[in-house]
Amino acid sequence: MGSGKSSVGFELATKLGYKFIDLDNHIELLEGSSISELFKGKGEIYFRKKENHTLKSLIDSEEKIIISTGGGTPCYGDTMEYLTNGEHCITIFLKTSLEVLSDRLFSEKESRPLIAHIEDKITLTDFIRKHLFERLFYYNQAELIIETNEASVESVVEKIVAKLF
Repeated sequence: MGSGKSSVGFELATKLGYKFIDLDNHIELLEGSSISELFKGKGEIYFRKKENHTLKSLIDSEEKIIISTGGGTPCYGDTMEYLTNGEHCITIFLKTSLEVLSDRLFSEKESRPLIAHIEDKITLTDFIRKHLFERLFYYNQAELIIETNEASVESVVEKIVAKLF
């Protein structure tokens, strides 16, 4: 969350002439419900199974797609293994420092249901630190790790393109 996955993914897809899909938005369309409502009504396990199945279906479609996943996507079940072993799949981790994530997310927390309830920056930083600690094992398995921090979307896209080609 806050690393720029959707913005970078969209720009990268545009540059490469690929289709762009934000996985959370795609699931919301399929389910006719927001991610927050799915979590509340059907639970996280239902959501993670739906997310895993939907992601695999998109990858197996053989379309040229850039998919922006949620931050928890690679951490559930066999998702990261499936992604890293996929013949036509390249995984990218947009590595962003804790400080930059805290700054970005604090200013936009009202629009993010998972953190909207957090009232101060110290608590938000602790929340992010905890999630990064739990998830870095999966994130670090990505084929490309791109440092983002203060880089513009365009420069991050250029870094990715340079590593891909």
